[in-house]
Amino acid sequence: MSKTAIIIGAGPAGLTAAYELLTKTDIKPIIFEATENIGGISKTFNYKQNRMDMGGHRFFSKSDTVMKWWTDLMPIQTVPSKDDILLNREIDLSKSEKEQDPNKIDDVMLVRNRLSRIYFLKTFFDYPVSLSFSTMKNLGVARIIKIGFSYTYSLLFKREEKNLEDFMINRFGKELYLTFFKDYTHKVWGVEPKDIPADWGTQRIKGLSIIKLLQQAVKKVLGTNKQDLKQKNTETSLIEKFYYPKFGPGHFWQLTAQKIQSLGGKIEMNKKIVKFETENNIVKSVTDDAGNKYVADYFFSSMPVQDLINGFDKKDDVVKDVAEGLEYRSFITVGLLVKDMVIKNNTKLKTYKNRVPDDWIYIQEREVKLGRLQVFNNWSPYLVKDYENTVWLGLEYFCNENDDMWNTKDEDFISFAKKELAQIKIIKEEDVLDGCIVKVPKAYPGYFGTYKKFDIIKDFVNKYENLFLVGRNGMHKYNNMDHSMLTAITAVSNIINGIKTKDNIWSVNTEQEYHESKSDNV
Repeated sequence: MSKTAIIIGAGPAGLTAAYELLTKTDIKPIIFEATENIGGISKTFNYKQNRMDMGGHRFFSKSDTVMKWWTDLMPIQTVPSKDDILLNREIDLSKSEKEQDPNKIDDVMLVRNRLSRIYFLKTFFDYPVSLSFSTMKNLGVARIIKIGFSYTYSLLFKREEKNLEDFMINRFGKELYLTFFKDYTHKVWGVEPKDIPADWGTQRIKGLSIIKLLQQAVKKVLGTNKQDLKQKNTETSLIEKFYYPKFGPGHFWQLTAQKIQSLGGKIEMNKKIVKFETENNIVKSVTDDAGNKYVADYFFSSMPVQDLINGFDKKDDVVKDVAEGLEYRSFITVGLLVKDMVIKNNTKLKTYKNRVPDDWIYIQEREVKLGRLQVFNNWSPYLVKDYENTVWLGLEYFCNENDDMWNTKDEDFISFAKKELAQIKIIKEEDVLDGCIVKVPKAYPGYFGTYKKFDIIKDFVNKYENLFLVGRNGMHKYNNMDHSMLTAITAVSNIINGIKTKDNIWSVNTEQEYHESKSDNV
């Protein structure tokens, strides 16, 4: 009799676990998804045939396993995309013998140029911040001198890295930290960088520093930075190309869900797991919010750790208190369909109608609450119903669930977002044609609250032999999409190989091969 696995959550980690089980074992997976959407935070929201990517998901990884996983399910384009044809733009394409034309078929990965910039002082700065002529011109001589001296000081007098502020100052100097990082970090997380552990920087920007930026700039000048699409020797924050599904990340994960079902896996939507029954360090069953009980041999959880612990039938007060004290950051995306933008392309990149070429723009202007701006036309021309005559924007706001921002009426918030974008001279209010709003709770696990005691929770869940925590919220770890997938791949591999310890799952995105940035770069 075949064994079964219950997987909680139909996001990247849960879907990856199910597919791995189906293709490598005889274990039959059943996925329980609490919402009506496939993909978790990587879903794609469709508003009147204009599609929104929740947070921006570049399909790029240092892991060959993940890159192959993606392209095996969704092949890379061999024919130019709609915008490339309009611009007569040359791009590196797959050399596959089988034609993959995004203008004729849907299940195809596009090859996209990466450009993200910072919008500050009503002008653009490179992201990550570069020491280019334009940066120096925009900041002014006096500030550049201060940045240079403060960075030199940070090299000579390293801080003990007790928090994120120490981490950033050690790599960029205090002046550059105050200019570009301090206020934006507070906007995203709602707390000061000095109140965030250095762990966050270790996971997200470890290999990035002024030295790395200088090295990358020199390579560009000398023309020695040309690489294939794997970009193995480039920090993730500095990559120049990435893959992207024709209709956004949700498109890929919906395709994955279809593959899972065709292989015999089951996906139950709108079923929230609320209770875990255990016995002798084994999870025996789970119960959904309608009172239905399900028994299985293995259990994978990508649900928020706080909710997971709350559902356990046996837990001591210490574990319960740590779980209840974990904090999360939510976000709101406002979609605005506009005729045009005030800001224009000032780069050497070719764009349609001289539109800005950015995938997303980090908004550093202190007078607005807006955190990031996505230009969906540039992620994929197929995300936009009328690519040639409209620009489809995603305005991202970071907040706490049920705070004033979260509880604002949708129509009022859309109006507020429209005014903010006009205030910083990115659009004109009268050019807005339509708008929508999407709220994503618990999008980012916080590295504050009781997080410093998280090992108590790790020790508690690790003792359950048949329970595997995977993914971003499942592990309360700020994983990228590829890291979340790798936790699931590793968990399934452990089952196959009879590995009882969970250490290698928890080490994903801490060991060198999983880092966003290589650990030998300072």
